[in-house]
Amino acid sequence: MRILVAGSSGLLGGALVARLSTAGHDVLRLVRRTPRAADERGWQPPAGRIDEGTFDGVDAVVNLCGAPLASGRWSDARKQHLVDSRVEPTEVLADAVARHGVPVLLNASGINVYGDTGDREVDESARHGSGFLADLCRSWEAATDPAVRAGARVVHLRTSPVLSAHGGLLAPLRMLFRFGLGGKLGDGRQYFPWIGLDDHVAAMELLLRKADVAGPVNLTAPEPVTNAEFTRALGSALRRPAPWRVPGFALRTVLGDAADEMLLSGPRAVPGRLPDTGFTFAHPRLEQALAAVT
Repeated sequence: MRILVAGSSGLLGGALVARLSTAGHDVLRLVRRTPRAADERGWQPPAGRIDEGTFDGVDAVVNLCGAPLASGRWSDARKQHLVDSRVEPTEVLADAVARHGVPVLLNASGINVYGDTGDREVDESARHGSGFLADLCRSWEAATDPAVRAGARVVHLRTSPVLSAHGGLLAPLRMLFRFGLGGKLGDGRQYFPWIGLDDHVAAMELLLRKADVAGPVNLTAPEPVTNAEFTRALGSALRRPAPWRVPGFALRTVLGDAADEMLLSGPRAVPGRLPDTGFTFAHPRLEQALAAVT
């Protein structure tokens, strides 16, 4: 397959490009600067511009664009940037997919589309939740509508926090734990869906080929854990104690409503559709995944 990847410089994009290239696919990378390599194509989402010929022979587009959510306090300007960095590139790519007749679009989304579900387990059949992140994900997914109307197979990759040895969530946590500062957040009862990087990338590769799968797919491990359980497991994997508790008011003081939506609440989300595709998780349990990346 010839596959065009947007967001290839990020953790997920870099890993996906490496896996697809190793598997023999012809991978092209969209970049926002002047292309410097044979596999690069230029684009400017704010202007709606993509280099001529970029979509020639392309069988699928994977869009993983989006500014980091965990970047400090969410001001109104920061929230707008988080939305724009996701919705704007998606609109540009969905329009291009429709115009050029590309048959497949895999588009990033987030597991927080379900909002805070407490102890209630949710899969892809659940309704959208409430809150900034849920609204962001709803707009993100809706931005693919031109591709859907044109008949493309569009998959919404509802991604949970990704565990990797090379960055992402574990990078700052690893440092805290090694200095003996690890601990649960708030009361620790909030659920924390997660997935290993290898499983996430393998699932994307499979979904590129699964002609009968469209719509939302939860990219999350089958056993979500609470924050307290995650803290204990990470402390054990790093052989560091995790005795502390960071009170919710302290997190809110530093991060504002970002603390409530990202750290003190979460969906108890499970992969309802992914197992039906024949996908097998390499690391279905948290202890296995942490052992592989710590």
